[in-house]
Amino acid sequence: MNNDKHIYTIFGASGDLTRRKLIPALYSLYVQNLLPDKFIILGAARSPLSNEDFRNIMKESILNSNEIHDKSSAEEFLKHLYYIGLQYDNPNDYIQLKEYLEKLRSKFDIPGNTIFYLSTPPSLYKVIPVHLAAVGLNETDDGWKRLIIEKPFGFDLQSAIELKDLLLKDWKEEQIYRIDHYLGKETVQNVLVTRFSNGIFEPLWNRNYIHHIEVTAAENIGIENRGGYYDSIGALRDMIQNHLLQVVGLISMEPPSSLEPLSIRNEILKVFQSLRPLRREEVAKYAVRGQYISSVINNETVKGYREEKNIKPDSKTETFAAIKFYIDNWRWGGVPFYIRTGKRLPTRVTEVVIHFKPTPHFLFTRKNIQEACNKLILRIQPDEGMLLEIGIKTPGAGFEVQNIDLDFRYSELAHQRIPGAYERLLHDTIRGDNTLFARTGEVIEAWKFLTPILEEWSNNPNVPLYGYPAGTWGPKEADNLFDDENQTWHFPCRNLTNSNLYCEL
Repeated sequence: MNNDKHIYTIFGASGDLTRRKLIPALYSLYVQNLLPDKFIILGAARSPLSNEDFRNIMKESILNSNEIHDKSSAEEFLKHLYYIGLQYDNPNDYIQLKEYLEKLRSKFDIPGNTIFYLSTPPSLYKVIPVHLAAVGLNETDDGWKRLIIEKPFGFDLQSAIELKDLLLKDWKEEQIYRIDHYLGKETVQNVLVTRFSNGIFEPLWNRNYIHHIEVTAAENIGIENRGGYYDSIGALRDMIQNHLLQVVGLISMEPPSSLEPLSIRNEILKVFQSLRPLRREEVAKYAVRGQYISSVINNETVKGYREEKNIKPDSKTETFAAIKFYIDNWRWGGVPFYIRTGKRLPTRVTEVVIHFKPTPHFLFTRKNIQEACNKLILRIQPDEGMLLEIGIKTPGAGFEVQNIDLDFRYSELAHQRIPGAYERLLHDTIRGDNTLFARTGEVIEAWKFLTPILEEWSNNPNVPLYGYPAGTWGPKEADNLFDDENQTWHFPCRNLTNSNLYCEL
């Protein structure tokens, strides 16, 4: 039980994210008795809704959620929901918001503890926090105040710095929570436990034993109805700048001195500060971009990116991005990291693959270096779990070697419920635990690292944009990022285990 009574205010409360993720996550916390005895969820948006209208909409989202099994407490939970209509750019509306918050606090005996969740377009990140501060809703005299921001955290380095300066003018760093739902996934957090609680891994987790590391985030869908948004963003900004670099930070950080949020976040920041800078003239060697083109998948014709709704016919926005980079510190010096992400790939999967170095010489026959390396696969989604690939002797005469899998899947923990990503992160915002939230320094360092790639892709018309048929693993040129011509990417199946027997796409 958390006894910090508070009001959870959601801007953009009539939007899709609130219906699909935020309210179901808060309801799940309520069912598990993880919310205080007294709390209010206040929705705020432009739509002219009454309290009853808002409750009915959210009731439908709870009842229709596949992630919620116990829906018996929905009616009691909905009594905690209230709504206020406002125009985000109208200063007077924030005066009314403050008065309404004070009214709710007085009625339900709740102190000034307040969370402001910005489930809004990024353009409003520069608007809402300023107006909140103008009426004193950032002040902590009567209780804590927290500001939750969804990605993207800026469009480039310059806009990220401007947003940082604007927010830190009125809000303290410890009040700002930059939410990245990837970091709320159980398997991502398990990276820390895998590394630091098992004596067999940490001694090997360095340049002496690891050959290279891959991080893949693949989606089998296209851009759906997000054409206008996606065409201005692209894969590098949408996935690599936030989600995947944060995962890299957890994989490669040094052991923290404690599990305190500041200690963990300090180590992640050190990783970002150690990323080897790229020069624009090196971008062609270290980064590949692609865009999906029309193809036939399961006897159905799939549109190419430029044929999608709200996409410019000559668009050069990448739907696939792959980069190679190095972390220049004592642990990782010389170990290449590879990241790729893309739309319209064969399957939806996010995973980390640790490729260990081969044995010093081939005592037993192996076909190639790829086959001779042990692999540790950390599957983030779907079929969440871990898999260690090792070699064993094939039964019979001689010493033929075959690879087998030692695996664990979270689905095997049938007696334990796996919380959703937003459920974990929203609970952390209530508890004041910012371990899994991006800090200002991390965001700025990530943009610094990616800026040469973004500038080269944007300003150099000679940089190739490779087409790849929808339903394939991206442009073949992404293989050129590897130093060894016998190396290639690990091609995952939707199923983590038994992928040598069948591959579900």
